[in-house]
Amino acid sequence: MMLQSFDTNAAGVISVECTPQSRPWMLISEFVRRTGLARETVRYYVRFGLLRPQTTQKGGRHPYFMFTEDDVHCADVIRVGQALGLSLREIGELRKARRSGDLPRKKRLVLMKDQLARLEAKSAELERLKTYVRAKIAWQQHGEKGDEPMLAGMK
Repeated sequence: MMLQSFDTNAAGVISVECTPQSRPWMLISEFVRRTGLARETVRYYVRFGLLRPQTTQKGGRHPYFMFTEDDVHCADVIRVGQALGLSLREIGELRKARRSGDLPRKKRLVLMKDQLARLEAKSAELERLKTYVRAKIAWQQHGEKGDEPMLAGMK
């Protein structure tokens, strides 16, 4: 549940303002459950600077991490970046550039188009591999008669 502060201005109109302190926070256990990441992976991402949760002093020498929905979204972005073949360093650099305003829309579009081209190439390679595996299965089901299917230059 989101906590809100209510103020009444001079005209008697009530305004609702959500402050960072009023965000719904979750501890690492809930964050791990929501994202599917391992606890140690989350801690590594925090140390690496990819995730930037709030901390509390409740844990003494080991403060508690307090995550938000924004952090859940960030974990999804990291996962997508990795699936596209980006290293954690590259993901971190892109996120830092985006936060600092050094990644204008035109550059983001170029990056996204490049990522789409990579995905399409990966998809084409997977289709080629699936075709090979299907041919190999069919060849074996028919008693391995004829030439064995080859990956390069399939028949």
